[in-house]
Amino acid sequence: MNWRTIIYVILLVSLTVVKALPRSYRDIEEKNSIGQRFSQLQEKNFKAIAMIMFAQHVQGGTFGKAVKMAEDVTDLAKKCAAAARGNPDCLKPLDRIFLDTICQEENLPRFTDCCAKKDPERNDCFFSLKNSSRGFISPFERPNAEAACKNHSQHQHSLTGYFIYEVSRRHPFLYAPTILSVATRYDEMMKNCCGRAEDPTHNLEECFRRQAPKVVKPVKEDGLRQEHTCGILKKFGERTIKALKLAQISQKFPKADFVTVNKLVMDIANMHKDCCRGEMLDCMHDREEILHYVCTNQDILSSRIKKCCEKPLLQRSECIVNAENDDKPADLSPHVREFIEDKGICERFAQEKDTHLARFLYEYSRRHPEFSAQMLLRIGKGYEDLLKECCKTGAPDDCFSRGKEELKKHIYETESVMKTSCDIYKEKGDYYFQNELLMSFTKKMPQLTSAELIKFTKQMTAIGSKCCQLSQDKLLPCAEENLDLVLGEICRRHLTDPINPGVCHCCSSSYALRRPCMGKLEIDENYVPLSLTPGLFTFHEDLCTTEDEKLQHKKQEMLINLIKYKPQITQEQLTSVTAAFTAMREQCCKEENPEACFVKEGPELIKRSEKMLSA
Repeated sequence: MNWRTIIYVILLVSLTVVKALPRSYRDIEEKNSIGQRFSQLQEKNFKAIAMIMFAQHVQGGTFGKAVKMAEDVTDLAKKCAAAARGNPDCLKPLDRIFLDTICQEENLPRFTDCCAKKDPERNDCFFSLKNSSRGFISPFERPNAEAACKNHSQHQHSLTGYFIYEVSRRHPFLYAPTILSVATRYDEMMKNCCGRAEDPTHNLEECFRRQAPKVVKPVKEDGLRQEHTCGILKKFGERTIKALKLAQISQKFPKADFVTVNKLVMDIANMHKDCCRGEMLDCMHDREEILHYVCTNQDILSSRIKKCCEKPLLQRSECIVNAENDDKPADLSPHVREFIEDKGICERFAQEKDTHLARFLYEYSRRHPEFSAQMLLRIGKGYEDLLKECCKTGAPDDCFSRGKEELKKHIYETESVMKTSCDIYKEKGDYYFQNELLMSFTKKMPQLTSAELIKFTKQMTAIGSKCCQLSQDKLLPCAEENLDLVLGEICRRHLTDPINPGVCHCCSSSYALRRPCMGKLEIDENYVPLSLTPGLFTFHEDLCTTEDEKLQHKKQEMLINLIKYKPQITQEQLTSVTAAFTAMREQCCKEENPEACFVKEGPELIKRSEKMLSA
């Protein structure tokens, strides 16, 4: 086995793999046969994709094992493509061959139960074992900069290939194009930083520190969005995904007609179905076909994506997603009165329910780029509920007009929530705004660990920093769509380890209503508060640190424990306890022996705080 060749090939895939798929691919007979796929991709590309797939499925496997399985599958594919069509193995779907290969490997006890199942249950079982949570696989160890450059100069292709393997197994839901794009950025970083290693004025560590975030950015962002989309599809179904994409595409391409937008919605929904099932080759091909369609139909879609379509294939998708919405047609009326005032509205709703609702969502979304996609779905749901109510026999004449008032009320409430949150953020700044969120979410979800609460509220605070500075027409899409990602992460956490019935209801009942539902949650009345054990509140000289970030983290952990101990704490009580803590800290940090002071004063503070909290 030529390992250098195998690894080098992975980089070549970033330029050639998707183009290797023929445009008529979906119409070809035996499209799922391994020989067909091998002929389409050619040996080197096929082998590289296979390695990524095995690394994502067998996350705990070694690099060598992933390469070996890729070799085995490639050997079979080569035979099938040549002349072995009579071989039963050649007629199996490709995903089944991949799983058979894993199940034939020794020393993989984690997959024994899955391997005992029949397809498609086996595929679902393998998919359920994919774990993207932190800590499942130890984090990357940051190498010494000089050693990394030396290794890169001697083993460039092996180093990049190993990086791809490590990214793949740590991010089992990440699309192959993203992994390959990240590998390209990684290789560029190594060349840029190591190329000037001999220059005495060049700071290697600083170079890596500056460029590393650009490398990992697509891993974090794309990985989170992919997992998020698959979570919505799994929990709320294809209809919700189609509605979400309909709102987003209508906003981005307001000049496109309904038929064109609907075609894109269907194609993108099908792509996500393939991607979320782990069917990587279908997923990649779907994505490339959509990009081809968009870029060859710019004249009817958007004037804002020309530069995106000139970019390399791997950068094109991200560019289009982040492109500005196109301008609305000059002759587009500001209202959609025909969906309310037309006399035949109830008849159309009865005859073509989903198409009628889709047309409403399309027309409303293209007129309102200032609304978030989630808000547009809520408006769409409100319109559906209005039709169900007003199209009943005997409905009052003013039924539809009441719907207009409800719509105005909802828009006002949503905009008010975001404006209030931004006002608080601007007044308090990052740290104190996060503390406000910590108090709220610890009461709503006291079952979460301190680390989880701090992580989720830090993400929400970053949304405030990113979105609250934007103009009013961009605030809502930025804030709610980013917040939706965080709430999706909380809901996925709930699926793996249930939090409480309130969170369960918000995560399960309606995707469109998830954010307002979470906002309305109050104290979890069924939660049993923490007992005041000796280790619940401890005070040591590390509270005297001059590093703001460390001190703030310690204070936030104490705040969380305080609320978990006393969920009904009032703002006045919290202010009193906080003042007492601050006074003790200032006193002890001035002492010659701060630790001794904390040992003495800490228990006294707890006693005084108990009295304050019981008052």
